Amino acid sequence: MKAIIAVLVLAIVGTVALFVVSAPSAITIDPGVKVIGVSTPVKVSIANPHGVRRITAAIEQGGASYPLLERTSASHRIFIRRNQPAETVTFEAGKGKAPNLKEGDARIVVETVADDFRGHTDTAGIPVKVVLAPPRVAPDDAQHYINQGGMELAMLTPSGSWTEAGVKVGQYTFRSFPMPNQPGVRFAMFAYPWDLPDNVTPVVYARNEAGTEATAPFWFRLKAKKFRVRDFPIDDALMQKLVNQIDPNGTLAPGPDLLTRFLKINGEMRRRNNQQLADLRFKTEEKILWNGPFLHWGKEESMFADVRNYIYHGKKVDQQVHLGFDLSDTANAPVHVANDGKVVWADDLGIYGNCVVVDHGYGLQSIYGHMNRIDVKVGEMVKKDQSLGIAGATGLAGGVHVHFSMQIDGVQINPVEWWDEHWIRDRILSKLDPEAAKAMPAEAPVAAHARRRKKRR
Repeated sequence: MKAIIAVLVLAIVGTVALFVVSAPSAITIDPGVKVIGVSTPVKVSIANPHGVRRITAAIEQGGASYPLLERTSASHRIFIRRNQPAETVTFEAGKGKAPNLKEGDARIVVETVADDFRGHTDTAGIPVKVVLAPPRVAPDDAQHYINQGGMELAMLTPSGSWTEAGVKVGQYTFRSFPMPNQPGVRFAMFAYPWDLPDNVTPVVYARNEAGTEATAPFWFRLKAKKFRVRDFPIDDALMQKLVNQIDPNGTLAPGPDLLTRFLKINGEMRRRNNQQLADLRFKTEEKILWNGPFLHWGKEESMFADVRNYIYHGKKVDQQVHLGFDLSDTANAPVHVANDGKVVWADDLGIYGNCVVVDHGYGLQSIYGHMNRIDVKVGEMVKKDQSLGIAGATGLAGGVHVHFSMQIDGVQINPVEWWDEHWIRDRILSKLDPEAAKAMPAEAPVAAHARRRKKRR
């Protein structure tokens, strides 16, 4: 009898122990999923020290529940597993899995059963919006001539269910803005980036909240360009100067080897700084701030998209692309802003040293690097030819000059077009602001500009 009682006690104690060590599950549904379309992936993270033996998911709408996922695994009620890693489950939600789903509000619900003695059931849900109507987009019927590394303006008319529209060129995307005085019509200033092959077809696009996208090609003709390739000799003295100028304490590019530090700055920091410049596209005014052609000054020492082969002790150790013009000037000379706009950056920017970025509206921005001194502040409105500060040799600069560049919606472009009044009138203002285009001179100062460049050389 005592033996039987002992066995019963052990059984009860064991059962209680198994019950006590059982645990609920933590369920996290991807909070980024707010809209469901025809087929939208949903990611769920499930954490339980013993794992789960059953997972189900459904979308609920109007009192009905439509199954999306059911997965069952072998049970381990007695021989409980321990320290099981969290798992991620992905399933598709939308009309493809639930044909009776309608546009409107719905809810995704996930339920799990723990793989332990108690088998605790846990539930989590998030509200979603069902969007099923597809977007549509129509391009303009204009002829678009584009220089590689340059830009253009295209109009488009999105319709249907859409939340985002613009122009796509390869992997690059350019936003659109409402076309003034043309309800329903939008425009996008876009680039054909220097680094794309010459067989990429630009398209207008429209996308809805569910991620469904419509595209349409438009008439264009690309003028392909060959950009210069140059050797750029570096030695220990130059590297020492540049590395210590940017990273004197070795915090950004640590290590005893000077060449390794220089290459880290020239590569990793360059890419990081260019991304910082690209991110300034979100700080733009939705109106024209510029007035006429952009100013050009100084002698052109380096040109847009120059490919530089860095030569050290007779060997090529790096290759980078210089996305702008190096305009040489005398020391302590003022740096003049190329056109009217609003300052969106006025601070150190790594390889660009003391740098100012001016927004000219609709994602068009100009960049001024290597300055010795900055005399403007973020948020300040500036007028064409106003001094932004003093030229210098800060950042990755071997001598005094101004690095001048321009970008459209975060993609750096060749500024030459914006120095040309004729191009601005015909390619941009004739579409965006016809009255302003009429007010510009009929003959552009292209020849005079060419003469000035020839004289400087």
